[in-house]
Amino acid sequence: MSAAEPAFAGSERTQLPRSPEPVIRRVSRALLFAFALMVVAVCGRSATPTPAPESAQTTITIQNFSFSPVSMTVPVGATVSWKNLDGEPHTVRSVDEQFRSGALDQNDRFTFKFVKAGTYKYACSIHPQMVGTIVVK
Repeated sequence: MSAAEPAFAGSERTQLPRSPEPVIRRVSRALLFAFALMVVAVCGRSATPTPAPESAQTTITIQNFSFSPVSMTVPVGATVSWKNLDGEPHTVRSVDEQFRSGALDQNDRFTFKFVKAGTYKYACSIHPQMVGTIVVK
């Protein structure tokens, strides 16, 4: 082998490594897309329930032997109304006897104004498995 001959066949051509730029761009785009998805997911839902506006009237429906929503947060001074959509009668009675409705037939309503902060648990006295909670802040 002479000094003019290369040590390996084809070694006179040196192949430069490929630029990492296209890979970096693809990874950057993927990360940006994942971040955008997380922002949309987080902004699309609220971590805490939105309280009803001051002196708002809020309705809880009674249907299929349950209260909906089961739990609600309202400000002091809010009026909450329960409406029975079932064909069976129901009642709304707080566990601590702060409020109590009579028997509500289909489409009847019971309304109560919450003037004091606290947690109010209630149930249907006819069907005690039906329960709910109002949080007044």
